[in-house]
Amino acid sequence: MRKVARVVLLDPQDRILLLHGHEPENPADDWWFTPGGGVEGDESRAEAAVRELAEETGITEVELGPVLWRRMCSFPFAGRRWDQDEWYYLARTTQTVTRPMGLTELERRSVAGARWWTCRELAQAHETVYPTRLAELLRTLLDEGPSAGPVTLDPEIV
Repeated sequence: MRKVARVVLLDPQDRILLLHGHEPENPADDWWFTPGGGVEGDESRAEAAVRELAEETGITEVELGPVLWRRMCSFPFAGRRWDQDEWYYLARTTQTVTRPMGLTELERRSVAGARWWTCRELAQAHETVYPTRLAELLRTLLDEGPSAGPVTLDPEIV
């Protein structure tokens, strides 16, 4: 089980940053997802969240908040199955220009860019977005603020 830290990054207008990914050999098989990745060595999940955000987006000026959600997921990608225990951290930034600084070779072949989304745009999107209930989760977050503790999301097995 891979330990993963993800970031629900909001800008001053409450837009969320999502990365556009695809299968390395099939760009038509695509989806949107939050920045983040695997914990390395003895770093904490919070440290991994900040590091991954910087590597994938170049955004380093962030205020990392609480863990919002936890999710177990399993999916095929790049010829193998990935089983992940994901923690989603809330973060805020005023830095909205993205420029990846440290993508892995696999990420260079499978990440097509980034986009800031309003909650409304996300709710109306026809694209695949992970986690699948992200538009609803974001609306609740913006309306009610973070829960007292992390919410456990339904597992997603693809």
